[in-house]
Amino acid sequence: MPSFMNNSFTRFFFYGNYFYGICAIALSIEASLQQQFRLNNLYYFLAIFCITVVYYCRAYITEININTTNERSLWYERNKRFVFWSQASLTLTVLVLLFIWLQEDWRHIKNVSFAEVFLVVIFPLVGLLYYGVSGTRYSLRNIGWLKPFVIGFAWAGLVTFYPVIFYNVHNNIPYEITVIGNLLFLKNFMFVSVLCIMFDIKDYASDSEFKLNTFVVKFGLRKTIFFIILPLCVIGLGTFVFYGIIQHFHPMRITLNVLPFLLLILTTYTLSVRRSLLYYLIVVDGLMLVKGICGT
Repeated sequence: MPSFMNNSFTRFFFYGNYFYGICAIALSIEASLQQQFRLNNLYYFLAIFCITVVYYCRAYITEININTTNERSLWYERNKRFVFWSQASLTLTVLVLLFIWLQEDWRHIKNVSFAEVFLVVIFPLVGLLYYGVSGTRYSLRNIGWLKPFVIGFAWAGLVTFYPVIFYNVHNNIPYEITVIGNLLFLKNFMFVSVLCIMFDIKDYASDSEFKLNTFVVKFGLRKTIFFIILPLCVIGLGTFVFYGIIQHFHPMRITLNVLPFLLLILTTYTLSVRRSLLYYLIVVDGLMLVKGICGT
């Protein structure tokens, strides 16, 4: 492994989930521009960053096991105090930004439609159910085959619908459900879901031990690649190409949006050999950032 992929800053940036916050911003910018909306203000993107980091850190704060060999869990154990203050600071920042937003737009909020309220509520609700209902053993992530699609659904909603909804509320514009918005949601949903299935390849041994029926545990690596990952890539890619053709997009625009899916397929084949956690965090999840940049 190259030295830059295993230094203290790299572990801080990726284990601390700050990279996910950057990816959320990149995909939100992509979605806004592809739906032909101006970008939200910096407050919005700062809030998206903080919420994403806080959400992803939650699992490692509440489920630390000092006897584990998981390097990311051990990093959280060693940096417990820093993570606590980071979570507290990010949460406080979100609350301050929420207060500012309510102060600026409270007159517009009363005009939001039922569709807007539903879309704002459903994605964080599914995200919370992923971790489970407090006081019970049930959580959506314990359903191995469903877990990737739960994460993909929450991510796609956050980065596809939220930027448009909050832009419309801030500018007091009625929200409309559009074909491009739905197709972009489907593309993002498929893309992130595939990344999650690829991540399950890393966890094959532990998932198999705990009898968590992920796709790779149930079908094996080869079938997962050819019968699960590749078809999902085709669906996600096809939705954009179809829309791009009927809207007469420039060939360069179509090519740039196709590139992340081609890299996704190529990266899948690199997982046939054992890879480190940082490889998955940097290379596999890094495809979200690539997609956001190419789409923008």
